[in-house]
Amino acid sequence: MDSATYHCMVITTLPNRPQAEQLAELLLTEHVAACIQMVDIRSIYLWQTELCNEPEVLLLIKTTESAYPNLEGIITQNHPYEIPEIIKLPIHGGSTNYLNWLTAMTTGCSTNKENARPNNSTPTS
Repeated sequence: MDSATYHCMVITTLPNRPQAEQLAELLLTEHVAACIQMVDIRSIYLWQTELCNEPEVLLLIKTTESAYPNLEGIITQNHPYEIPEIIKLPIHGGSTNYLNWLTAMTTGCSTNKENARPNNSTPTS
């Protein structure tokens, strides 16, 4: 399997941690993401003619190309922003065990996903 064309990371931002956690849980329970990291950030951007400087929560979402269309749809339908940031970046490599686990988590299959974890442990990224 070529990870450069099969696995990807999606970036989006939300205005606060409760909304970020709600979206993350939805993406995970819908099996369109395997792991989501949340980072508190500050974003400076232009919105229409106004310069904005706001706290946000950055989501780093690990998924697969095949799960991406559904993931994007869920983000779009459940995001509070008029134009949400949704950026997809290819994953050009990584631990084989981790990438296999990522694939297993996003396929929706019910075959013992606990054993699909890399080294049978909880992933940290």
